[in-house]
Amino acid sequence: MIKLFVGLGNPGPDYEATRHNAGFWFIDALARDLKLNLQPERSYHGLVARATIGGQPVWLLEPQTFMNLSGKSVAALARFFKIEPGEILVAHDELDVVPGQAKLKFGGSHAGHNGLRDIHAQLGTGDYWRLRIGIGHPGVKSEVIHWVLKKPMKEQREAIDDAITRSLHAFPALMAGEMDKATLLIHTSKPPRPKPPRREPGGEGGAPAAG
Repeated sequence: MIKLFVGLGNPGPDYEATRHNAGFWFIDALARDLKLNLQPERSYHGLVARATIGGQPVWLLEPQTFMNLSGKSVAALARFFKIEPGEILVAHDELDVVPGQAKLKFGGSHAGHNGLRDIHAQLGTGDYWRLRIGIGHPGVKSEVIHWVLKKPMKEQREAIDDAITRSLHAFPALMAGEMDKATLLIHTSKPPRPKPPRREPGGEGGAPAAG
């Protein structure tokens, strides 16, 4: 079962709406759903909320260490409350998944993601769960840094938000340790199909309406 839900991002208003903060967006949405308020906790170097759901404790965490030191925050809370790596889910932005989709994964490499890299190092293992929130790829490796630190286009942000909303449906299964069910719920959530362009009345091939 998942006891600690972590979202990765960078603190401060300059980064708030950037793609690299998709993990924060997930935790913010989960906190709203659970009617929880994240509060600064210096001992864990992050914003933290705790609740008891169905008799089980659950923690929400947004590290405030900047992305490259995310593991410092995650490890501090996990060790204090004796939460095992396999009971942790880390939500993060994922270049190799398109906006509008999210993927649940256990273990594996950090694939160059600096937040995951530090969590690997601090926990001493990669055997924790990840919620990979698709932000898409700029197409050129040299543009990745600029891509993740920029705001997504309106349509992309809406697609990312939709994927996060659908991923929240898997929360009860994640809490119960029903990981196959959670995976199915998250992976079968497809991005909405684009609406066909509307045509002007009276014409056979009128221009699509703006909007």
